[in-house]
Amino acid sequence: MKTVTRVGVFGLLGSGNLGNDGSLEAVLGYLRAEHPEAVVDALCGGPEAVTTRFGIPATRLHWNRAEYRTASRAGAIAAKGLGKLVDVFRTAAWVRRHDVVIVPGMGVLEATLPLRPWGFPYSLFLLCASGRLLGTRVALVGVGAAEIGNRPTRALVRWSARLAAYRSYRDAQSRDAMRAMGVDTARDEVYPDLAFSLPTPEPSAPSGSPGPVCVGVMDFHGGNDDRARAEEIHRRYLDGTIRFVRALVEEGRPVRLLTGDQCDAAVVDAILDAVDSPLVTAAEPASLADLMKEMAVADTVVAVRYHNLICALKTGTPVLALSYAAKSDALMDRMGLGAYCHPAREVDADRLLEQFRALEKRSAELRRTLAERNLAAARQLQDQFTALTAALFPAPGHAHPHTLRKAS
Repeated sequence: MKTVTRVGVFGLLGSGNLGNDGSLEAVLGYLRAEHPEAVVDALCGGPEAVTTRFGIPATRLHWNRAEYRTASRAGAIAAKGLGKLVDVFRTAAWVRRHDVVIVPGMGVLEATLPLRPWGFPYSLFLLCASGRLLGTRVALVGVGAAEIGNRPTRALVRWSARLAAYRSYRDAQSRDAMRAMGVDTARDEVYPDLAFSLPTPEPSAPSGSPGPVCVGVMDFHGGNDDRARAEEIHRRYLDGTIRFVRALVEEGRPVRLLTGDQCDAAVVDAILDAVDSPLVTAAEPASLADLMKEMAVADTVVAVRYHNLICALKTGTPVLALSYAAKSDALMDRMGLGAYCHPAREVDADRLLEQFRALEKRSAELRRTLAERNLAAARQLQDQFTALTAALFPAPGHAHPHTLRKAS
């Protein structure tokens, strides 16, 4: 008779980001297939959404419900400060109830988008410190990382990684970044993003004539180090995207606008207002599966969000990346499309159109390449889940070396 294992999942889950929820879906699929005896619950950003969609109990990540709102009044500032203290005990109490806690994918060790140290980095540190103190194994599984300049954020991220019992990364650059920030990564492995283990919709038959183009958009204002020129970056990105979409419409191409987070809706509205044509429509995807269904029937995809790129690549649809971080370049290179990246901070519609046309000319060849790379990714992720089982669910009396890792 198998012992019941209490497994927690942790992160900004159920908060409207489809990529984060896709990573959770992948880990839940693994647990249900390989460890059906496990009892799973979540500590997350959107507990109601997680419970409704995934059918697991969930607890709110922060005691202060206004955690991610800007605090300007004295009462709000005091509530935030009190919340940080209360969350120390709330997090520890939640961790204590589990044998294992998994942080499923996501860019939890990076600051490539605007991020305050006392937001999620602080929460992750509380999790990993509680795990170390209370003997609960915390696993950072297939996560993204990048070198961080801001000292408080860098320190919190570095110590979170050091205190975790298991770490793996979604690309080699993430592992290199953690090594550069002082973490011993000698036993850490690199695997494809967890979303590559999700089911893929059936590919569509070729249309025979120029078909739809999916354009994945993002409420993009640059990264953590771009705050001073955030609005300039956003305007340049939006103007370039609008010009690109308008050019496609003038050629008679149907364009389908796709989001990856609830906050992207404003960008969709701006494009629809600027390009008044029945050829431009917008989808409201609620999951990565919805995104993949849209992309599977497209001739080509142009996208900026990391998991929008993954959805296109996974469906075997040629994609051009509007890249805002090294992770996008690494992903495209790994899948054989490294030549088709364009800087999201400096969108040049004319150059983007040139790259788009070059991509479409090689469409058939690239679809074959993607089919091969997707098979390889599926095999590598099976290795990831095998390693995870060995690290987190060892047979009695056979502790895995990862579970014995000391702070490095």
